[in-house]
Amino acid sequence: MLPPPSSYICDTIPAARLATSSDPARSNGSDLTMTFESAPVLDDSDTDNASPSSDHDTEIDGPTSQQPPPRKLCVRHKRMADEGTNLRLQQSLDALPFQEREAVNAVWSNFSSSSHPRRALILQGLLTMCCFSQLSLLTEQLAHLIRIDPFTVLPREVSLKILGYLDATSLCRAAQVTRRWRCLADDNILWRGICEQHIGQKCHKCGWGLPILDKKRAYRPKSQSPCPSSISQPSSTQPPTTSNSLKRSADHSSDLVSPLLKRQRSETTTTPETPSLMEHASLSPPSSATVDTTSLSSSLLTPHPSAPLTPSATRPWKDVYSERMTIERNWRRGRCTVRTLKGHTDGVMCLQFSETLSHPAFPVLITGSYDRTVRVWNLETGVEFHCLKGHTRAVRALQFDEVKLITGSMDCTLKVWDWRRGKCIKTLNGHTEGVVCLNFDSNVLASGSVDSTIKVWNLRTGGAFTLRGHSDWVNAVQLWDSNPDSRASSTDASIFDVSGSASPIGSSASNASSQIDPGKMLFSASDDGTIKLWDLNLRTCVKQFTGHVGQVQSMKLLLAAECNDESAVEVVDQNQNPEPTGGSPSDVRKTPEQGNLLALNRKKPVLISGSLDNTIKLWDIETGKAVRTYFGHIEGVWAIASDKMRLVSGSHDRTIKVWSREDGGCTATLVGHQAAVSCLALGEDKIVSGSDDWSVKVWSFGG
Repeated sequence: MLPPPSSYICDTIPAARLATSSDPARSNGSDLTMTFESAPVLDDSDTDNASPSSDHDTEIDGPTSQQPPPRKLCVRHKRMADEGTNLRLQQSLDALPFQEREAVNAVWSNFSSSSHPRRALILQGLLTMCCFSQLSLLTEQLAHLIRIDPFTVLPREVSLKILGYLDATSLCRAAQVTRRWRCLADDNILWRGICEQHIGQKCHKCGWGLPILDKKRAYRPKSQSPCPSSISQPSSTQPPTTSNSLKRSADHSSDLVSPLLKRQRSETTTTPETPSLMEHASLSPPSSATVDTTSLSSSLLTPHPSAPLTPSATRPWKDVYSERMTIERNWRRGRCTVRTLKGHTDGVMCLQFSETLSHPAFPVLITGSYDRTVRVWNLETGVEFHCLKGHTRAVRALQFDEVKLITGSMDCTLKVWDWRRGKCIKTLNGHTEGVVCLNFDSNVLASGSVDSTIKVWNLRTGGAFTLRGHSDWVNAVQLWDSNPDSRASSTDASIFDVSGSASPIGSSASNASSQIDPGKMLFSASDDGTIKLWDLNLRTCVKQFTGHVGQVQSMKLLLAAECNDESAVEVVDQNQNPEPTGGSPSDVRKTPEQGNLLALNRKKPVLISGSLDNTIKLWDIETGKAVRTYFGHIEGVWAIASDKMRLVSGSHDRTIKVWSREDGGCTATLVGHQAAVSCLALGEDKIVSGSDDWSVKVWSFGG
């Protein structure tokens, strides 16, 4: 059956012809030969303007004949003209005797002058005459002839649409095919789509997520941090190589559930073997140089309103993806570089760093220690800018923002600092024993103490009240806006500003309570092994999380925006498992004690806690049940940190572990500290950890 006639027309390259007496080959006395005519090929720009020619190709018999009209060639015949296929075929034809050449030319001429339906009929007849050897030859030839580069034919928009279905690895391979493929595969539109699919979240297809790297999104020049001569250098006295401190005695490592002797450490003073702060400072140059350097450091940390903003620079999206992919691979393989910052003369108990401050341009790290000092560092260069002195005992907690730094100490006080200038603004008194944790937001400050209480300070009015319920040390507190939509529209400034405005802390408790936003909640973790959730407006505990069998030392709340969709779904699925004594999730939502918390219809945040029972737990806030437990540390967990991508933990076993929060597996173990890892902070491309070995280590996973 003949195929239906097609409207597609291709003016094929003409068939070979017999050479005439006017041909050069004949005039030179050579045998009569057959020659192929060269057909002019139209450019793409001229194709639309050319008139279609007939299927029959007129032969040119003399040199004075006119040039035939331009032909419209299909993709294959354009490629043949470029590859010189006809020249090779002509050479094969010339090798035949004259009679055979004439017969072959007749077949080719007849086929060339035929219409497309007639050509199909001729081909079908030829196929029926072919033996297997000829069919094998056809198969071998057709395997090459039917190949076509689609991107040489298709418009650029269609080509980009096709490439848009490929992943990053396939695009990189496509870029190695030809220059044209590379031009298409490196297109910014394609790589922008891949970046949007992976950066800041985990891809639903491949499961990989890439860090945002906020500090890389705008060009930030390298800081020109001086190395002031007054900066304290590490003491010649070497830190202890084993974790023999009283608060975390290695002799008690086998029984971490029992209370460690950390209380005894808080009562001790500087031993004679440890150089005093005055002796340590005596190594610095004269006071005049110190004053000059201090003013220089303050000028570097203090923002200048008149300073022009650095213009942002753009880069190809492929480079953006490649940079972040390198960092993510380093995270997964545990490849990093380590820098050690030395300056403290006792164990480092708390730290925080920020890479997104509007000023200065370099990242800032602040650490607190048992040596009673707080130190401000340039995290990029390791230079120390300020050593804040004022506390009379160990500094156990700190937090800072663009404006202020608040520290908590075992001397029962909290201090508010202007960390840029190194000045103390205010001292808060309220606890009867040492302060071991704190957390603040725009209008509330919460602190936990050895006295088993939580103090809540209203930063708008200066009022304060106390929450009681724990039976042992309160080791961690975390504020949470369970209903951010109902946040008060008041924009009252905090009473702690750098200008030193001092609204007295003495307002009535009722006034303080009225200024706290609805839905403001507080998590607290204690040495009694429990985590409590408090409603700050009701000033009551609305939920208790039990499951740890040791002291809960740290916790991290991941807000809904910081949780992956997979994590949220996974939590819901696992909570639907029937419990012997519990009801369904719908029954749980109807319990009265969860009023404010569980009436919300949005993606749930995730609570993570670390304990001295050697485990880390992930909790469902609605049910109060532990969703997952992470096992891997062989001694107690002192510190945890987490973001969208991963979870990290520091332990008494001197190691830092990197976990996959979704499957609970440990992806890397970092070894380097000589004593217990007491605190850590997590960035997109680094971990900063503090230890009882007096050092601060920066584990950088950047390329």
